[in-house]
Amino acid sequence: MQPNAAAQKRLFKIDKTADADFQPRVYAYYFKQWNGFHMPFHRHDSTEIMYVISGTCTVEVGSASLELKRGEFIVISCGAPHRLLVEGTCRMLNLEFGFVPGTGEGPSIAGLAGQEPALRSLLDAASDYLLLSDPDEVYHSLRSLVLELDNRGKQGSPLARLVLAQLLIRIARLREETVAGLQPEDRYIRQSIEFLRQNYDRDIRVGDVAAAVNLHPGYLQRIFKRSTGRTLVEALTEIRIDKAKMLLKRTDIPVTDIYDYVGIGSRQYFHALFRKHVRMTPLEFRRSPDAELWNFEESSDF
Repeated sequence: MQPNAAAQKRLFKIDKTADADFQPRVYAYYFKQWNGFHMPFHRHDSTEIMYVISGTCTVEVGSASLELKRGEFIVISCGAPHRLLVEGTCRMLNLEFGFVPGTGEGPSIAGLAGQEPALRSLLDAASDYLLLSDPDEVYHSLRSLVLELDNRGKQGSPLARLVLAQLLIRIARLREETVAGLQPEDRYIRQSIEFLRQNYDRDIRVGDVAAAVNLHPGYLQRIFKRSTGRTLVEALTEIRIDKAKMLLKRTDIPVTDIYDYVGIGSRQYFHALFRKHVRMTPLEFRRSPDAELWNFEESSDF
């Protein structure tokens, strides 16, 4: 990500008199497949997100010429002259939005920024554009937003306001990771852990995780161990034990059934594994006063 260093304008136009309570508002959004198209330079009074779903394109912002491919997107500052150039085919999802004084009907972005340093940094960014590569998280939020707007219309949906706030936070965190120099290996590790967290209740093999992140199993195992100090199997076991502790503490699911909820193949093996990691049986943990001290923040440190 290489923002235009010479630019002085803010990436987002925000009325500072309303800084205590302001909200994002969507003005336009659309899917579009461009074929051999050259757009003239133009400006918007709103911030624009151009997300490449497939194909390639060039976006010129001022004097900068930026090549975008599938999974990349650009955030263009309001008022920044820009144009799109497509030599072949490029399918995009575009969103134009701005910020308005808060009405109290949705999340205050200023309030969220006070709790999320990455979002505050994004809102204060001075640049004509922001170019990022997305591990699918931003597209998921962006797509969910436009579908909700289509289904509910305009700005009236509480879910649309929440998803738009989520979108901004995801962009902010991705920007922070990019600025910090997060390496491709780090992204693979994060994606692998997310896969484990979403699928711990199933029979997972190393090959399943590798396929989910598009890496060779052997290579993934090496970089995962080097980065986390754990094997994928050890990481999965920690996640499963952590989920079991939560279910024992916060639900009335029978102790004899917990193993099935966390993807461990047999009750006996779960009992032995839990005792090895927690130093008490599942039943002892449920009955123990120490279990009351357990909370989500004390869970796995991945």
